Amino acid sequence: MKYLIKRGKEWLTIALTIFFIQALKAQSANYNQISGQDLSARSNPITTAVPFLMISPDARAGGMGDGGVASSADANSIHWNASKLAFIDNNAGFSLSYVPWLRAIVPDMNLFYFSGYYKAKSLGTFAGSLRYFSMGQVNLTDQNGNALGTATPNEFAIDGAYAKKFSPNFSMGGAVRYINSNLTKGVFVNGSVTQPAWAVAVDVSATYKKDDVKIGGKKAMWTAGLNISNLGNKMTYTTTNSTLNTANFLPANMRLGGGLTVHMDEYNSICFMASANKLLVPTPPIYELDANGNPIPNGSGGYEIAAGKNPNVPVATGVFQSFNDAPGGFKEELHEINYSFGLEYLYNKIFALRTGYFYENPTKGNRQYITMGAGIKYSGYGFDFAYLIPTSATNVNPLSNSLRLTVTYDIVKPKAAAPDQTTN
Repeated sequence: MKYLIKRGKEWLTIALTIFFIQALKAQSANYNQISGQDLSARSNPITTAVPFLMISPDARAGGMGDGGVASSADANSIHWNASKLAFIDNNAGFSLSYVPWLRAIVPDMNLFYFSGYYKAKSLGTFAGSLRYFSMGQVNLTDQNGNALGTATPNEFAIDGAYAKKFSPNFSMGGAVRYINSNLTKGVFVNGSVTQPAWAVAVDVSATYKKDDVKIGGKKAMWTAGLNISNLGNKMTYTTTNSTLNTANFLPANMRLGGGLTVHMDEYNSICFMASANKLLVPTPPIYELDANGNPIPNGSGGYEIAAGKNPNVPVATGVFQSFNDAPGGFKEELHEINYSFGLEYLYNKIFALRTGYFYENPTKGNRQYITMGAGIKYSGYGFDFAYLIPTSATNVNPLSNSLRLTVTYDIVKPKAAAPDQTTN
């Protein structure tokens, strides 16, 4: 057991070092520049299948810059870091969230998220969730613009999770996820009939928590969390030609962060959080072009690569390759890290105010926004609200007017009964 605890704690530092070790190898590759151009300055976002898995589903974390890997545990911890559930105070709880998505450009796209947990004393904590993403109604046309009818594309994921303490300060957790994506069932694309795609993925996570810290004479607690999520098979939407080149990676992801909570007095506390987030998916390379500007076939079903690495690799290879395959070298690898910063003020464990900031490099998607939120909780019932304010300069920002609503209910752990003072 002591060996497992020691190895688990070391796991938190491995995630930090592996990125820099692998990324520094990219410096030895001679593809940071082509014809004097700085490749790291190019717009080169990473795309994956089922990106809805990366949307922050709950209003609490949504109000703190979409950072929840090292915050205190709640019913939505399955998404952020399942291992946190081992430290949860209550016996059981549920949460229901509603997220109207991209309302600036689409009027009927929504995300629904239901999650719950049960703490089984010495056995650990069990949890589950259902995520449903509706893309509204879409009009289908062929290549000539002829109407093919309408479709209601949707995606969903079902999770099961488990978390357990291995010491008073350290826990580990895991989750298994079934994913189904039904975008254009029955439509012909390049001679193939489309079908719903599916995948099975796993998460592995760890949390370290120390609650006997003193800062300026005030009681404090700090936490560190790591979650590696969505490790699973590729997805394909066609019944034929489902090869390595046509399948799509899941949004495999590594999230690492820390939090510090300072108890100002008996009623007031402030929590500071910061986290870093990186997709464990190959970066698109730069292909060689012929005189007409078309990619040059390499004779193996792919194209000649001018900078970067072949992205059509198995999942396990893609995870490790994602640390050192950017065409722009180490500088571009750093651009692929997103940052979240959050602040939560809590009064008497009843009322909360939150704010945060999320940053994504302009070359990797340019999502940059401030978040604000509030919450109230009493007798086990809770209501949280979050609002997103884009800061990136675009005429019509698709994240404008984004909000999240969450309702929770926790079966509060009963307080210990006072000793009987009666006498015979």
